[in-house]
Amino acid sequence: MNIVEQNVIDVRNPRTGQFDYQIVPINQEELKTRCADLRAAQVDWQKLGVEGRVKIMKEWREVIQGSREKLLAAVTIDTGRNRESIIEVDGMIRWIDSWSNIAEKELMPITQPTTLDFVEMESDYSAYPLVGIISPWNFPMALSLMDAIPALLAGCAVIIKPSEVTPRFVEPLMQTIEQVPQLAKVLTYIVGAGETGAQLLEHVDMVCFTGSVATGRKVAVAAAQRFIPAFLELGGKDPAIVTESVDIDRTASSVLVGSVLGAGHQCFSLERIYVQDTIFDEFVSCLTKKANNLKLAHPTPDSGEIGPLIFAPQGDIISEHLRDAVEKGAHIHCGGIVEEIDGGLWCRPTVVTGVNHDMKLMKEETFGPIMSVMPFKDVEEAIRLANDTDFGLSAAVFAGTVDEAKAIARRIDAGGVSINDTGLAAMFIGSEGKVEKTSFKGSGLGGSRLGSASIKRFVRKRALLSNTTSNRSPWWYEE
Repeated sequence: MNIVEQNVIDVRNPRTGQFDYQIVPINQEELKTRCADLRAAQVDWQKLGVEGRVKIMKEWREVIQGSREKLLAAVTIDTGRNRESIIEVDGMIRWIDSWSNIAEKELMPITQPTTLDFVEMESDYSAYPLVGIISPWNFPMALSLMDAIPALLAGCAVIIKPSEVTPRFVEPLMQTIEQVPQLAKVLTYIVGAGETGAQLLEHVDMVCFTGSVATGRKVAVAAAQRFIPAFLELGGKDPAIVTESVDIDRTASSVLVGSVLGAGHQCFSLERIYVQDTIFDEFVSCLTKKANNLKLAHPTPDSGEIGPLIFAPQGDIISEHLRDAVEKGAHIHCGGIVEEIDGGLWCRPTVVTGVNHDMKLMKEETFGPIMSVMPFKDVEEAIRLANDTDFGLSAAVFAGTVDEAKAIARRIDAGGVSINDTGLAAMFIGSEGKVEKTSFKGSGLGGSRLGSASIKRFVRKRALLSNTTSNRSPWWYEE
């Protein structure tokens, strides 16, 4: 991303390194007007009720389905990859269906008796009028809509500021929104850099932010000053614990994909891998062999599994973390460099040993396809190492039995722990399950994205308490 002049932002192509796209940030006055229009339209949107909103959202789903190839092409250029882009586009379609089913069940009013036989209680929901969403560049379309879809079904109007690093998908997606006039009144995207996101916070009733811890702290402060709720999903430095009772080949395959999927550009990527010392050498050898089998997605997005680094400055962070580790005694088994190919920046899957917690590679979020592997002697040491972090987004535990792994997982300071696999929680966003998870420590703030009840983040909860008799209540004054 390169700001050439005040009103134009040049956007870099991750595969070529060329600045071949431009966006014009919204100005403050237009933003204020746009938010006012959305807020006004939200009144009628909420009056539609869940059934009416579901009908309109399903109309949008059909339009999206018809524009699938155009959306896929835009996201593929934004990110330089294809496999993950397919997951993004198809996931969005699936979310509309699943969240529609959830809304119809979770937002149904409930009437129940109370401990006083003449008073009954009824639930009632009032949507936050305008939800602001600030989303990141790593999965640009999916993360812009992960909260937007349930918020819309809950009755909110939504305004989204995606990352200026990956904005190409916005135009074709807005074209689908505009084909559903009632939806277009309550859902829009705006483009711009960090200043635009900061300005957006001045006009919304709730904010959902996905991104770095540093920016998330600023969002939290701004939201607190305005006394509005903030739901923040921030960075991670996810650990994996691998005990000696595992199937080494299977576990290495899972750890590999959990670390390098999307070129490691996932907040829940495994970045710290703790392996029992009795199987350490064999595991590292197996993991390195599997890592070497993966190919770069070059010269085309379908040429391999590992796409380019989307955000050029991330290459500097990866290089710095590796340099710091090697200078402090780490050993690189494969990969290990950020290389420029045809203008794009690439990093092959990298396995590193000889690491310790004095290294940036084991403390700071790397956000690249880097697997730092460290031995442990017993489970107590593994848990101590896994919890020795400022982050607590998610984790993984591998053991010979689920019960053995669960016993370890319950002691990990993280919101979502995958047992004998990786990244499982992300697969159930928008599912009708009841299990929830929150971010621990510095990895976030606010309610769960997981679990059907998470749609209630977007409503204020009103209790209607009715005295059903004509008698005087026992606590009234005697007259």
